Amino acid sequence: MAAGPGGAERYFTRWYKPDVKGRPCEDFCVLQHSNRRVAGGCRLDIQLLGVNQPVPDVESPSIPYLPLLQPIRASGAFLGLQSQRQEQNLTTDYTKTGRASGSWVEARICVITLAEAHPLLQSGKTIKNINYQISANCSRLQNKVSGKSKRGAQFLTELAPLCRISSSDGEEYTIYSCIRGRLIEVNENILSNPALLQEKPSTEGYIAVVLPKFEESKSITQGLLTQKEYEEVLMKRRSSAS
Repeated sequence: MAAGPGGAERYFTRWYKPDVKGRPCEDFCVLQHSNRRVAGGCRLDIQLLGVNQPVPDVESPSIPYLPLLQPIRASGAFLGLQSQRQEQNLTTDYTKTGRASGSWVEARICVITLAEAHPLLQSGKTIKNINYQISANCSRLQNKVSGKSKRGAQFLTELAPLCRISSSDGEEYTIYSCIRGRLIEVNENILSNPALLQEKPSTEGYIAVVLPKFEESKSITQGLLTQKEYEEVLMKRRSSAS
């Protein structure tokens, strides 16, 4: 289960929620961004996760490269770039080399993914359909976020459903947020390419991006398991099955 030092593993901490709502092995992983604190005037490499693509020219500081940690899908990795409550002390100096200067505080934005033991990631499972329509009056695809304060974002509780996924064997799985916060985006790419969910669950196959409340950003992991604790859960499952 241990991963290498590159990519998401370098800049995201893994937290786990096993057996959600009492359903065996329906485990989820929350990738919590570990923002680096940057002193004013220091240089910060914007290509945090080893993505070699150049950052587009930015003519206005309102473009969300450093306002709010904006996940950018490129080369299968997320670029972690900032959080909320930074507008007042963030100064930016974008250049064509993809670097910026400024000061930045923690926000701990979170990416919701399937954990490795989830039934959908086991061999023999084929995803038939992914549906972000939660109810007749609620679709996660209708989540509209605007401005630095992320107005219009749907608020999620720990057990708020994000989507429902059905497999070719007739099973349906509900994917839950696992944490409280505002829904920043859902991954629409998996609708047209469901295989991403199984082939690259921690990168291109992520489910959604959630921004916890600033005052709750350090407490949202209460009730979640560390990677080591989750590995112990998996070991107990294997022992009881043998």
